[in-house]
Amino acid sequence: MNRAAGFWAVVLLVGALSVAGAGQGAGGSLTATDYIEIEQLYARYARALDLGDPEAWADTFTPDGTFRDAAGRDELVAYAENSYGRRQGTGRHWNSQLVVTPTAAGADGSAYLLLLDVGAQPPGVGLAGLYSDKLVKTPAGWRFKSRHVEIEGPAETP
Repeated sequence: MNRAAGFWAVVLLVGALSVAGAGQGAGGSLTATDYIEIEQLYARYARALDLGDPEAWADTFTPDGTFRDAAGRDELVAYAENSYGRRQGTGRHWNSQLVVTPTAAGADGSAYLLLLDVGAQPPGVGLAGLYSDKLVKTPAGWRFKSRHVEIEGPAETP
């Protein structure tokens, strides 16, 4: 191995160990793979909503998962159908600043939400909020046990 390749191998190893070690906490621990899988869960959630796929959206939850007043797969599918429809719309859910904290039961997650309206010219922000999540690792991978979204912004004027 040449010097440059050896240097980058060490940098990658230290980085991987840092990410894996970042999950060490009082409640449990997460691997680097767990963090990547959780990031992918957030991406699948947003994409399923934006592409109008209620079943795929409900699949990001545990069978007894909750979001707003919906609890369980059937209610989650119905919620997505009623709220977002079955076809691609002009909304794009943009999640950022994801923070994942290990717990004894899995993990807590938090992310900022921007809902962009790409049907407007120029595209604009439809709303902003903050997700607070309970995550669990299932045989099918990481899933939301519960999601709470707090919409942020000034109060509407009458």
